[in-house]
Amino acid sequence: MTPRTRFARFTAVTAVAAISAFGLAACSTEGSNTSAGSDGPVKIEYLHRLPDGEGMTPVNEIVDRWNEKNPDIQVKATKFDGAATDMILKLETDVKAGNVSCLAQVGYSEVPQMFVKGLVEDVAEEADKYADDFSAGAYAMMTVGDAVVGLPQDTGPLVYYYNETAFTELGLTVPTTLDELGAQAATAAGAGKFAAAFTPDEALSWLSAQSAAAGDVWFGSTDEGWTVDSEGPGSQKVAAFWQGLIDNDQTLVTERWGEGFTQALNDGSLIGHVGAAWEAGFLLDSLDGTPAEGQWRVAQLPDFGAGEVTGPDGGSGVAVMKGCEHPEEAMEFNAWFNTQTDDLASQGLVIAANGTPETSEKMLRQFGGQDVLAELATASANLNPEFVYAPGFASLTKMNETASNVAGGSATVADIFTTAKTTALETLEDLGLPTAK
Repeated sequence: MTPRTRFARFTAVTAVAAISAFGLAACSTEGSNTSAGSDGPVKIEYLHRLPDGEGMTPVNEIVDRWNEKNPDIQVKATKFDGAATDMILKLETDVKAGNVSCLAQVGYSEVPQMFVKGLVEDVAEEADKYADDFSAGAYAMMTVGDAVVGLPQDTGPLVYYYNETAFTELGLTVPTTLDELGAQAATAAGAGKFAAAFTPDEALSWLSAQSAAAGDVWFGSTDEGWTVDSEGPGSQKVAAFWQGLIDNDQTLVTERWGEGFTQALNDGSLIGHVGAAWEAGFLLDSLDGTPAEGQWRVAQLPDFGAGEVTGPDGGSGVAVMKGCEHPEEAMEFNAWFNTQTDDLASQGLVIAANGTPETSEKMLRQFGGQDVLAELATASANLNPEFVYAPGFASLTKMNETASNVAGGSATVADIFTTAKTTALETLEDLGLPTAK
């Protein structure tokens, strides 16, 4: 069975408005991934942003294996070295020019907007063949209503990181519920430690993922247009939890990508962190060679109220771009490439495909011998399959601004979720999409 969400189906009125707004319903396909001729192999181009760093299995090496075994479908992979936003602009320009690569790596938050702008193909029939090979939650991120634009590659489920040594010293246990996390945070604060950190610069993806973990679905659609509900019971529970910790000085309040977070990690005052799975690849780098090396572990996100469910914080998939002349062959490679689990894990990815790659020596050392990737694979499988993004989601950075005001005391955590709703509706309307308020 294909993973399907109860997300309301993308309506005809929404699609028409999108096409009208962007004028991209019909894109030229000339010169786009054509075959060498009726007797030659199908040629597919794949544009990606994978790091290809030292010690990683190079993308071209993976592709070479495919090409050797599949002489009738030859793939050329090209690495894009710019920012993700620059790559999206390039893809849009190339679609308009009719010479876009057939496959491209795109962030999940960009998928809906790319679809309504006519930049990607609906390959639902082909995708259905491979759906069971991937996490249902990750697969949902490549859907817009009934449309499926490609296959997932990596995921960013929220998990809980904790310093096992510090927890043992303080008599703390790994929290399995939000209430337990609050209790552990209170005990830790009494000893001058923090079992969690509130990070304003990550509010957009971090808090929306927590709402998903609490069972909320922010976006849907009706015959009247898109709907936004970022203030549901799950969001309210998340807001109350963090507000309580902040009011009682029981959480570290600092930007995730600022010096304060790393300093607290290094001096041992931060002993727990709700973070994305992809952070496991570098979170503990600053502790290498120190007495704290090997003390940390990773666990599933505590139950936020919806059971063994987590939410998406980042991740990307490989989409079939508008004008691809060989979508069937492109999806065949797409499915194969994104199930090369060990190779993709070597690139630092938390893979979306089912299965568990081998945990690297570095992770084994930093996490005290724990099979980290097995734990992260469980988290990936537990992604809320009903939580998907809406067009313009990536631009809702006003959430981060409001979160910064929370840190300064001039706003509440609940205000962040109100900002999400107001901004999302404004963004959809700015994109020319109808909304049902």
